[in-house]
Amino acid sequence: MGIALSTTMRTSFEDAVTRTREALAHKGFGVLSEIDVKATLKAKLDVDMEDYLILGACNPKFAHQAVNAYRQIGVLLPCNVVVRKDPDAPDTVIVDAMDPRLMVTATKEPGLAQIADAVTGLLREALEEVAKEA
Repeated sequence: MGIALSTTMRTSFEDAVTRTREALAHKGFGVLSEIDVKATLKAKLDVDMEDYLILGACNPKFAHQAVNAYRQIGVLLPCNVVVRKDPDAPDTVIVDAMDPRLMVTATKEPGLAQIADAVTGLLREALEEVAKEA
């Protein structure tokens, strides 16, 4: 098992971010945080890199279930979704979502398995929606 569910599309970075936010919303996820890695590295280290945005996505229903099943799971929440330009392919954007099954692998908590499977399904559907429109 890898650490991410991914899709790739040929579109602008801005379009990919918009599509990703919309697809996540359609599947019941809110974006709780946003980290512009490109801007942060430029400001703090004067390093240039491709567009790279981390969205902290949360589905409240499943987050509630996960916290009730295993209180420490909060250290793995929210599910990060990364929208990034492919540095090796112009006009190509990659959207990676954390594979929620990592929660089960990391904690060995069987009560998280069904939750992780459900969230994995929703994230896969969101990624399919993002790619379908490309």
